[in-house]
Amino acid sequence: MSGDIELTTPLTPRAIGPLCAGQQVRLTGAVFAARDAAHKRMAAHLLMGQPLPVDLRGQVIYYVGPTPPPPGRAMGSAGPTTSARMDPYTPALLEAGLAGMIGKGSRSAEVVSAITRHGAVYFAALGGLGALLSRHITAAEVVVWEDLGTEAVRRLEVRDFPLVVAVDSRGNDVYATARFPYRQD
Repeated sequence: MSGDIELTTPLTPRAIGPLCAGQQVRLTGAVFAARDAAHKRMAAHLLMGQPLPVDLRGQVIYYVGPTPPPPGRAMGSAGPTTSARMDPYTPALLEAGLAGMIGKGSRSAEVVSAITRHGAVYFAALGGLGALLSRHITAAEVVVWEDLGTEAVRRLEVRDFPLVVAVDSRGNDVYATARFPYRQD
């Protein structure tokens, strides 16, 4: 779409820094797909001082549990999962170098603070559009923890994946600011 900011993974501070909450972006490149169970395992690795099985530096994690692909497609429906479920694990992953996250819904104050501290970004994908979003996924492969099924960590290739900057690297949060015009105090 015209006017969208085009980003390519891996993300750099130079790419993330100018982003502002509310801006529309199109993301192209590799992202990791991971949900609750994978986050719990990653956090356990970090807690025990073990290296993560994937290098998260500069990477983006999409909170998604994909469905099986129809013929000729890389992935079936791929709508975002509620991000708050990953909040207990997110600060540690940001500390490990994670640069961005994709999901839906607001994040805790602790996560927003960690995003700011590490110069990261949180993108929102529109829930309910899983079939449409999957058309922007050109390849998918399990990279670790296949035993988790749909929650295994996958490497996805995305092209022009439509997103909105929900929390920018300065802590501006569309979920907090967008509510004010609708309040009836």
